[in-house]
Amino acid sequence: MLKNSAAARDVRHLVHGYVELKAHREKGPSVITAGEGIFVHDENGKPFLEGAGGMWCTSLGFGESELVDAAVEQMRKLPYYHTVAYKTVNPAIDLAEKLSAMVPMDDPMIYFALSGSEANDFLMKFVWYYNNAIGRPQKKKIISRINGYHGATVGATSLTGIQVNHRAFDLPLPQVLHVADPNYLHGAQPGETRSEFAERLARELEETIIAAGPETVAAFIAEPVTGAGGVVVPPEPYYARVQEILAKYDILFLDDEVINGFWRTGNLWGAETMGIQPATMTLAKGLTSAYQPLSAIVMNREMYEGMESGSHGLGYFAHGTTYSGHPVACAVALKVLELMERRDIGGHVKKVSQRFAARMDRIAEHPLVGEVRYAGLMGAVELMADKASGRFFDPSLGVGKRIKERAEEAYQLIIRGLPVGDACAFAPPLIISESEVDDMFDRFEKAVDDIAGELAREAA
Repeated sequence: MLKNSAAARDVRHLVHGYVELKAHREKGPSVITAGEGIFVHDENGKPFLEGAGGMWCTSLGFGESELVDAAVEQMRKLPYYHTVAYKTVNPAIDLAEKLSAMVPMDDPMIYFALSGSEANDFLMKFVWYYNNAIGRPQKKKIISRINGYHGATVGATSLTGIQVNHRAFDLPLPQVLHVADPNYLHGAQPGETRSEFAERLARELEETIIAAGPETVAAFIAEPVTGAGGVVVPPEPYYARVQEILAKYDILFLDDEVINGFWRTGNLWGAETMGIQPATMTLAKGLTSAYQPLSAIVMNREMYEGMESGSHGLGYFAHGTTYSGHPVACAVALKVLELMERRDIGGHVKKVSQRFAARMDRIAEHPLVGEVRYAGLMGAVELMADKASGRFFDPSLGVGKRIKERAEEAYQLIIRGLPVGDACAFAPPLIISESEVDDMFDRFEKAVDDIAGELAREAA
């Protein structure tokens, strides 16, 4: 790094997430300075195909002028105001009304926050508040899943089921329990079919509820299709059985749509893709195509009315944030929803996802690939030393990491590494074309071939 380069100044002053801090300071970051469509450009003008959509979020791609114009128009009109203490703003009203008509719930209520992490964290508070308000102060535990990812705040990290996110942070909170990851490749017992695996996990969930005391368990949270934890599509009849069990013990299903929502899985909601009827939903990422920080908590009418009764008893609802319902963010979200409808992004995703699926199935035939998992325009490729015997690579080899880095350094393709196994994930902007899907996978296949050759030479 040159002494006064952007990268050098970065490591002197800026703390980054999800890096090894010392290594980052030594190596420095890639400095991204521009973007257009499905491509971003570094400070040297080098283009990269953004196969991860940023952080699973830039659904309408980079450089969408109508979103920029919506933000500028609102900034000129009213750049900021709040929605606390009996005040509101028109973009927040309009967006809440729009989302209420779109989600698979009858007459829901909406609360706005800034990020998926914040939405899931606040939702924990709301669940506890609700149960206190309706006279169930003991019903507070929330069940999440191992390898599920729900955010980075204290509460949301507790819901997250990835151990490295807990270590050294003194987490998770004691109110959070974790059950098995519905990842068949990593979790199935020898000879167990997919449906038997799903039934066993459902039994484990019920046993966990019974052991904890059903009267103490308030909710179960899950992404319909797991995102950062592996792009896991649980096998049938997993969600049918889970919902039967939750109904039996009066436990809320908290649907984390932060990644899944807004057509990512091929339907408007991941809940539709996986046959879920949620009590709440948390939305973010695709809500603004990440052009502005915004998230939303959607809750059913019963939960809201319980909270309202608690507020009446206490004098007021003692929760609020400076930027909830920020007018610029809400204006951008409204424009995103308009563009998705006007351009039939749902129809486009359904069409292009067929090519995406075909290319995922093709890479599955590679000798290094043990499994592919996908839904809509999100997918994961898991590498394996010997797929016939089910033998994984020694983690010290870092095969997935090497492929991810080779794809970026040699073939200008940005994808995501995953914390479970040697896996690489794809979540390109939803505007990607069929030819661009081919381009993306062509680059990835070259990286896989390169590392396959290196591994063969290392073993010789």
